[in-house]
Amino acid sequence: MHTSLDHLFPNQSGTIETIDAGPELGRRMAALGLRPGRRIEVVRTAPLKGPMQIRIGHTELMIRRIDAAKICVNLVA
Repeated sequence: MHTSLDHLFPNQSGTIETIDAGPELGRRMAALGLRPGRRIEVVRTAPLKGPMQIRIGHTELMIRRIDAAKICVNLVA
């Protein structure tokens, strides 16, 4: 099932399918390890549509929900 990263709940994970971002944001995301084919897990979310803490491999980072909405993931059961 495909959905955007901002719709995932804590402890849900998926594989990045596409990133629909402009060139500058796309380069920044790639530098952080956000690339198609990588597995991503939501660690926790802040209330009131705040940022999300995500894990890619052994790296954890915070991402704004507006940016997370641009990342399409395929959910992993």
